[in-house]
Amino acid sequence: MTLPDLKDITVEYAIRMCGGSHIDNDILILDEIANMPLPREPRRMQCLLLALCTKGSARYFVDSVEHKVEAGDLIIINQGRVTYDCTMSPDCRGLGIIISYDFFNETIKSVHELSALFLFARNHPVFSLPEDKASFIRHTLTCMKQKMDEADNHFRREMMQSMFLTMVYEVSNVIYSVQSRASEHNTRAEEIFTKFILLVEKNFRTIRRVSWYSEQLCISPKYLSETIKNVSKRTPNEWIDAYVTMELRMLLRNTQRSIKEIAQSLNFSNQSFLGKYFKEHVGMSPSEYRRS
Repeated sequence: MTLPDLKDITVEYAIRMCGGSHIDNDILILDEIANMPLPREPRRMQCLLLALCTKGSARYFVDSVEHKVEAGDLIIINQGRVTYDCTMSPDCRGLGIIISYDFFNETIKSVHELSALFLFARNHPVFSLPEDKASFIRHTLTCMKQKMDEADNHFRREMMQSMFLTMVYEVSNVIYSVQSRASEHNTRAEEIFTKFILLVEKNFRTIRRVSWYSEQLCISPKYLSETIKNVSKRTPNEWIDAYVTMELRMLLRNTQRSIKEIAQSLNFSNQSFLGKYFKEHVGMSPSEYRRS
């Protein structure tokens, strides 16, 4: 399937399409899954979606793979995935949360185990939750919506981060259990993908050469590229660039370091090269991003 000029699904787009309780363009909670902005036509996710089906059923495609959802199932759609042809049964009910990746990374920063566990969701975007876990997720989302609607609550953004992090830990614990049971059945490609991402997480600040990562995994750069592309629909370079740009965004937005200091900390040869790199991947200069 050819996907030219795909439109994006962002938090801003979701708010505009279906409304709901939200804070800026960072986090949106929907108490009715039927209002989720999952499209009929192909669109690319530029945010993270978590949804819990509580009744009925649904089906949708992610990167050309059909997924079926029933009551008790958790849906996770990550950034970069292409989703389309979403249909729901008339009695389909549930709730969910859509968050920007800036908000997500700011919330779970320095907790690398969580991002590693969420890699599992890339190949298992729908999985069934035990009733007690589903109840916890449902209760947490309900509490988040209540607090989010308190417009005069000075700390509601911080409370959203705290409650979301608690929910992510709960989901990650379920993923960890499923991952442990399924580890014996992981394909060679999935194992390479997981090892590659873990290597990138540890080394992207200083090393961005695909050949170095292939050497660490004892495979050729070509085989690594083909494997990562087949498993994740993204190239190794795209993964490395994604980690670097997310780190740059965080440093520019949340620290007082100069752009020169940031360039040095991420092993760019100079400030000018960082500026060209950032503009190529983000669409604006580091200074413009910091001011925005």
